[in-house]
Amino acid sequence: METVIEKYLHAAERIDPIKCVGHISKVQGLLIESRGPTAIIGEVCRIEAPKGPGLIQAEVVGLRDETVQLMAYQETTGIEVGSRVVASGSCLEIAVSEKLLGRVLDAQGRPSDGKGDIESSLHYPAMASAPDPLKRRRITERISTGVRAIDGILAVGRGQRLGIFAGSGVGKSTLLGMIARNTNADVNVVALIGERGREVNDFIENDLGKEGLARSVLIVTPSNSPPLSRLRGAYVATAVAEYFRDQGQDVMLLFDSVTRFARAQREIGLAVGEPPATRGYTPSMFDTMPKLLERCGSSEKGTITGFYTILVDGDDLDEPVADTVRGILDGHIVLSRSLAQAYHYPAIDVLASVSRLAPVVSGPVTNKAAGYLRRLMAVYTENEDLINVGAYHTGSNTTIDEAIAKHGAIDEFLIQGVGEKSTIQETLTAMAAISGAEIPAEEMNLPLES
Repeated sequence: METVIEKYLHAAERIDPIKCVGHISKVQGLLIESRGPTAIIGEVCRIEAPKGPGLIQAEVVGLRDETVQLMAYQETTGIEVGSRVVASGSCLEIAVSEKLLGRVLDAQGRPSDGKGDIESSLHYPAMASAPDPLKRRRITERISTGVRAIDGILAVGRGQRLGIFAGSGVGKSTLLGMIARNTNADVNVVALIGERGREVNDFIENDLGKEGLARSVLIVTPSNSPPLSRLRGAYVATAVAEYFRDQGQDVMLLFDSVTRFARAQREIGLAVGEPPATRGYTPSMFDTMPKLLERCGSSEKGTITGFYTILVDGDDLDEPVADTVRGILDGHIVLSRSLAQAYHYPAIDVLASVSRLAPVVSGPVTNKAAGYLRRLMAVYTENEDLINVGAYHTGSNTTIDEAIAKHGAIDEFLIQGVGEKSTIQETLTAMAAISGAEIPAEEMNLPLES
């Protein structure tokens, strides 16, 4: 543990005694332009606004001739033509340590919960490269989420990345809260990007709870934040997850939502003059998305298992953000509005969802049992209209008969209360009872099970 004098020595070492200074020449909408200072893309600058908050943090987002284009992390109130702009000499970095657990951070990695600063000499860059693909460990072990529908049929590996696709109000945040509370990962990193301000405390108190918060770090940038804050909040959350991964831990990154991250990038791109491409999204959005998502996953030291929510417009799974993310991630979980309306929670449409690594991280008997449940669900769905109107007569088809007989048991298996936790052993035992399979002990006693 560092002493007080060491803390100040580390701070002194990080100070650049030579400051580059410029002056504001134009403010238009989100974009701030200045003459100088000499700075690089991504460098953090301070704008002096004596008529406003005093100092406003901003970041260089573009360079045009001698003009520096900036965007602020906060409201631009008080900025005027001629205001001084001072370059910091560095890009956004965040202080990291074990003290982050149980804390709530803002888009710059600073505590926003009133519990004091994170005092640490170790800093991580918010923007970093993904691990070398040739040095990533292969994903071969299952991780528990505590949700039966996922652990049983859509098994997830340590270091896997999945998208949760759904329209508004279908239960994305509630599902993330269940995973955060019930997972056997070492640490949760929760990114609430562009969420309603009201939902933050609701998520902490109702969805996460004291148990979940104690081993979690939250990064919060509400919907009324400037687009740069919403954008950088996503990078800060990923950097925090990378720190814990580098300590050899298994991290659960719960990201809500990628769509609002993409919209923030679109707003910034349009402000700096990028042409709109697909449905108004700029080329930079399609370039930025894989750079963010590929940072998640396994490395030589630890793993980050990622669940990313995607808010699909009008439940359209083929809109640009959803289509782009689905092509990058290792699987997708689709939440169905019709299931939610029928009070079937979590509203996971198992037949529309897939985990690409489920066959790898599950044992052969478990895979066979999961396939059996999927087949019965598909048969029942295909013949549901005939069954409901009484047009199907028992005995006409043995597979349909079996699907009807086990439909209630399968529904009971998939429906799970918000406060209900199911271990891997309990999930696989319940699935074995429905399928009639004898899942061996070695497939139930999986690594990481608490």
